[in-house]
Amino acid sequence: MNFSAWRPFITVSLALCIGTIGTALASPLYPLYQALWQLLPSDITYLFVAYMFGCMTTLLFLGRTSNSIGYIRTLQTGLCVAIAGLSLSVIAEHTLVLGIGRFIIGIASGLISTSAMLGLIYTIPDSHKQNAAQISSIITVIGFGLGPFVGGSIAQFSKYPLVTPYLPIIILASVSFISLFFIQAKTLPKQSFSIAPHLEAPEHQFKPIFYIASFTAFCAFAGFSLFASLAPSFIRDIIPWHGPLVSGMTISSILLVSAVAQFFARSKAMHPSLNIGLITLILSFILLTFCMIFHWSLLFFISVILVGWGHGYGLIGAFSVIQKITTDHNRAAVVSTYLFIAYLGTILPIVSVGYIADHFGFTAGIVSFSMVMGLLCLYLFMRHLKIELQFKALIK
Repeated sequence: MNFSAWRPFITVSLALCIGTIGTALASPLYPLYQALWQLLPSDITYLFVAYMFGCMTTLLFLGRTSNSIGYIRTLQTGLCVAIAGLSLSVIAEHTLVLGIGRFIIGIASGLISTSAMLGLIYTIPDSHKQNAAQISSIITVIGFGLGPFVGGSIAQFSKYPLVTPYLPIIILASVSFISLFFIQAKTLPKQSFSIAPHLEAPEHQFKPIFYIASFTAFCAFAGFSLFASLAPSFIRDIIPWHGPLVSGMTISSILLVSAVAQFFARSKAMHPSLNIGLITLILSFILLTFCMIFHWSLLFFISVILVGWGHGYGLIGAFSVIQKITTDHNRAAVVSTYLFIAYLGTILPIVSVGYIADHFGFTAGIVSFSMVMGLLCLYLFMRHLKIELQFKALIK
């Protein structure tokens, strides 16, 4: 392998990975915050979605930053913002400060994810250009998966479990920021900077498949986010092991399975990937329902695996669709729209679960979530079967 040809790609990949590690780092720490500050389930979901509101803010108002200052400078800006948010989380003494820190980390995540997606496409050697979408998705999942594992592992054995987990990531983000100065970015036409909201759908004939792909990602993100936000709190009633390490491993295992699924999905066409992702998510929601009703720990582990598998196949199929229906001219704006819809899956369903759990208990909240998301996945699957042949004809 010619390392010099791969060096820009590897540097951007590491920036993306480090940036995403910081976003999910706090998930296994939520029960510790809950016990320390006497929080309700809805309080945990608010802390979780504060991060997602930051992402949405970036996608709405800063989605075109890469087109204005370039993806390298946008990545560096995102890393600096991430360091600020992580530092604020270190000193947080109540939910308001932690929520602001999570919001800032969300802004950083939005900047890093959108710019890195473009950067990976432009820096990957030509011989692997056709796999750019899949590799980008796998790297993102690896970063998210490492976050809970790193956070949970350090917190489990640390004297200061709400401080120490953040410090290594702050250091690595600083190193990644510096390393980006040493790569040569591809010169692209610059657009004037604007914070005006700019979400753009693809051309009219591609809108049906675009919305199917986007809401498939919505369901995949919702499934993962349920475990990332509330699983550390409700698994104590289902499985006999507890602690930040167990919570972190549970969340990370979803994304590890997702990364494995995306590796196997590389050779599959986008349509089978979408179908497999949706069917697997439906099965996972069914099993999670039975798990919560009957408290069968085996079903919990199977559901975790299926959520990861559906997450991997669904996202890789969805992003492959986005790559097919966009051009260099509109890709950044369409990706922002796709991510905006996908990230809604981490907010609306999760806040609803937290609200229901406050008033009726975790079982009612999670069973309601599973039923609604399962029905949505079923609708998307049936709709996709109807338009699949039509879309294939459009892109010939």
